[in-house]
Amino acid sequence: MKRVFSVFCCVALCGSTLVAQHHHAAKTTAPAALTDQQFIDMAAQTDMLEAHLGRMAADQASSQDVKDYAQMLVTDHTADYQQLGALAAKDNFTVPKGLDNEHYKMTVPFEKLKGAAFDARYARTMIEGHTKAIAVYTREAANAQNPDVKSYAGATLPTLQKHLDGAKNLLKKK
Repeated sequence: MKRVFSVFCCVALCGSTLVAQHHHAAKTTAPAALTDQQFIDMAAQTDMLEAHLGRMAADQASSQDVKDYAQMLVTDHTADYQQLGALAAKDNFTVPKGLDNEHYKMTVPFEKLKGAAFDARYARTMIEGHTKAIAVYTREAANAQNPDVKSYAGATLPTLQKHLDGAKNLLKKK
């Protein structure tokens, strides 16, 4: 179970990184197209990262709203990671088993934060990461080569939107 959570943490970090990369590379144009395998890698890294940060929030956040939101993300992104694993096994893709270095580095700024400082940075990071993820998933839902990947991307969008809306609500409560 710890390994699954570590994987989810890694995924969450990757998603934020991917979003930042796309934003930096093309501020006014759509992000570059991904292969289905690249999308699965990004999605898995995002899942692992979000789960990892969610576990950190359980110990470091001060607000119960943030803790509850973080637990929802741990649950949802863990389930999503398992879904990716099933899809990958069916269609001969691979799923990363842990956070890559780039996504791991995204967790570092959170390590020393506690209380309100953690809460604020976490909420802002969740807004940024989910905004970017929604853009990527929307594109993949329309353009993925593999029909299962296309279906997965489209089916995951409502959950990502729920997470984005929840993060925005956390900031409003401040």
